[in-house]
Amino acid sequence: MIGLAAAFAVAGAASNAVGTAFQRKAASASSRGGLRLLAELVRRPFWVIGMCGVVCAALFQSLALVNGPLALVQPLFILELPFALLVAAPLMHRRLPHSGWWGVGACVTGLAVLLIAAAPHGAVDHAPLSRWIPALCLCVGGMAAAVLLSGRDRSPARRAALLAAASATGNALTAALLKSASGTFADHGFAAFLRSWQTYGFALAGVAAVILLENALQAGPLAAAQPALTIGDAVVSLALGITLFGERIRTGWWLVPEAAGALLIVGGVVVLSRAVQHITVVPVAVEERDLAT
Repeated sequence: MIGLAAAFAVAGAASNAVGTAFQRKAASASSRGGLRLLAELVRRPFWVIGMCGVVCAALFQSLALVNGPLALVQPLFILELPFALLVAAPLMHRRLPHSGWWGVGACVTGLAVLLIAAAPHGAVDHAPLSRWIPALCLCVGGMAAAVLLSGRDRSPARRAALLAAASATGNALTAALLKSASGTFADHGFAAFLRSWQTYGFALAGVAAVILLENALQAGPLAAAQPALTIGDAVVSLALGITLFGERIRTGWWLVPEAAGALLIVGGVVVLSRAVQHITVVPVAVEERDLAT
């Protein structure tokens, strides 16, 4: 079941990366905004492919969370960042600099070392309300505090990092609520799923996380936002998995390779975030450009 959960999580990360890349490709060919942009995008095949990728990602994430611990599934979504760059670069006719490939390697290697050493296990799908209440208060309170601290008087980098941290907390909370709601669906059917408060909770948390992410990307550089977003999601998910669902990781001397893997991931994310700023444009033939438009 752990292997199945890992496979679904990797598929979800890849699907979300494909969806994001194709949506950006479709949006980059339009100069419109608001509802007119949406009306134009729904007629573009690239946008439809992108939406299919997003829907598949949500389905894969649900299947992964039903079959495995939150502390395993959410860290694997770190792979979305290198997947997105690998897909978007040729799709948008861009070339990733050599440093970006080092960042991809560091992320993948660090994630493998971290998860093999930690070996998350022992998950259940449901948690009592006595655990949910403090978890919700801490997550929502942390998100609100990060938003308040990211005032207009802060530097762009600090604002981006704080808003990204709030979005990461929202993503982790969304995944925890989705895990509980998916478990309800698997155990008791669709009617029970619709009656579960977690179903509506993960929808609200997901919308809040997306709004915070958009503000983080607008507030400052990607190099400041992406590490807080990627690492924050994994850390908060690990904490929620342990406190809500009774998940466990290996401790003792295993903490040494776990820390090494985490440092590799942090370094890889930082390198990738900076490499994005130096992506070069690949010349496109006139015939191919006309076909794309």
